[in-house]
Amino acid sequence: MIDHLSRAVISDPEQNLAIEQKESDHILPDSKMTPLRFRKRTLHETKIRTHSTLTENVLSHKLQFDGRIVSRNGRDACRELIGFFFTHDQSLTIYEYRQFGKNRTNVLPFIQKSIYNHQCGRRKGKQYRLGDFYVGATLTFFSSDHLSLPESIKENTLLKLRITNIDQIALDSLKTASMEQEDDIIIQETNDRLVFKAIQDVLKEKLHKRGVRILTGLGKYFQQLDKEGNGLLDKADFKQALKVFHLEVSEKDFESAWLILNDNGNGKVDYGEFKRGIIGEMNEYRKSYVRKAFMKLDFNKSGSVPIINIRKCYCAKKHSQVISGHSTEEEIKSSFLETLKVACSKSDEVSYGEFEDYYEGLSIGIVDDEDFVNILRTPWGI
Repeated sequence: MIDHLSRAVISDPEQNLAIEQKESDHILPDSKMTPLRFRKRTLHETKIRTHSTLTENVLSHKLQFDGRIVSRNGRDACRELIGFFFTHDQSLTIYEYRQFGKNRTNVLPFIQKSIYNHQCGRRKGKQYRLGDFYVGATLTFFSSDHLSLPESIKENTLLKLRITNIDQIALDSLKTASMEQEDDIIIQETNDRLVFKAIQDVLKEKLHKRGVRILTGLGKYFQQLDKEGNGLLDKADFKQALKVFHLEVSEKDFESAWLILNDNGNGKVDYGEFKRGIIGEMNEYRKSYVRKAFMKLDFNKSGSVPIINIRKCYCAKKHSQVISGHSTEEEIKSSFLETLKVACSKSDEVSYGEFEDYYEGLSIGIVDDEDFVNILRTPWGI
C-alpha cells in the first residue's frame, strides 16, 4: 500500500505485526535491512521490550484487512487504513498509514484494540465476529468513543469503515476453526438485499441512459436540502428528490426500504446511505481507482481539487474519439469539465464526493471492471 514502512513508528505488538506484514512485502533482495520477524522483539533496534503479555502465537491467529472511511469528505475518504481482527478474544484494532515528507511513513493508532459491537443495521448491539469480515463489509463505531479521531470524523455520530481488501487465505483458514451462524439475522439481511435489488432493477434502465447526470445532480440536490450540514434528511426530502429526478419507486418499495434504512427510528437517514441502498454503488475494486485518481489530483490533501488543476492533469490524447478523429483533445476535455462542473457546489473546485458521484454514474453503464478501470487509467495516468 505504502512504501518505506521500515521507517514507521512502532509502539505495541499489534503495530509491529502490521509493519511486519507490510515490510516483508516490500523488502528488496539486496537490502541489508533484516525483516522484523528475524529481529528481537524490540523497539527501533533498542533494548526496550514490549510490555504486552500477548504472545506472538496468540496474535498470529488474526485476520488482516485494508479499509477506507465511508465519507464525502475527501481527506477522510482517502485515508489508508489497515486493521486486524483477533479470533482468540474477538477483538479488533485499526491503524492509519500517514506519510510525513517523502521518506517517512508512520503507522498511527486509529481504532484502539478492543471488543466492539455493530452500531447500526440488523446486527446492532451484537459483537463483531469472524463472519462480519469480507470485502465490502461495513464496520461501524461511535466516533465519540475514540477521542483521538480527527475533528472532521467526530462531527458525525457514526464512523463507518468499508473493508476494501482482506487476507483471504487467513480468512479461509480461520473459518475452518470457528464459524458462527446466526440464521435469523442472515435471513433478515438477505431479505433486505432483495428489497434494495428490486428497486435498483426498476431504476436500472433510466440510470444506464443518464447515470452520470442523475448521480451528480442527485448528490448536489441532497447537499442543497441538507440545511444543517449533517448529511441527514427526512422521508419527505427523499421522496421529493426521487420525484425531481424522475426515479419512480412504488410506495410499497419505498416504505420497505425506509424501514431498513431508518433502523434507529429517528426519522432521519444519511443521504449517502439512501443513495447506496436505492441506486447501489460500484464495487471496491472500481472505487479504489477512483480514490487513486483523486489522491493524485489532491496533492495538498485538502479534500478538494481546483478545476484549473483538473484541466491541467486531464489527458484526452488516448480517448477513443480522439484516436478515431471524431473529436479533438480539447473537445473531449471541455465536455468532461462541463459535466463535472454541473455537479459542483462551487464553480472553481471539485470535492471528493462530487468526483466520486461522477464516476459512480459512469460505472452504472459499464459491465466489465477492467473497462471501467481503463477509463480512469487513461486520462489520469494511474
